[in-house]
Amino acid sequence: MAEAHPRPEELEHWITSDESVRFGKPIVRGTRVTVEEVVGAVASGLTLAEVGEEFDIDPQAVQAALRYAAQAASNERRWAQ
Repeated sequence: MAEAHPRPEELEHWITSDESVRFGKPIVRGTRVTVEEVVGAVASGLTLAEVGEEFDIDPQAVQAALRYAAQAASNERRWAQ
């Protein structure tokens, strides 16, 4: 079973942000591909391998982007009901 919360250094290998690249949004390291774009591609139905091919990134980077997004979402405040 995968870790619920990956260690920060595991994600930092693949995901970074820089204010001078894509307005500081989290991106796949060494690219201009945002985590948001990766999540959107998976949400649209592409497989991890297809996303990797589409953006020319390692499938492990795709997985890291999804884990980053999941971790970020778990840290957000819950919507009021």
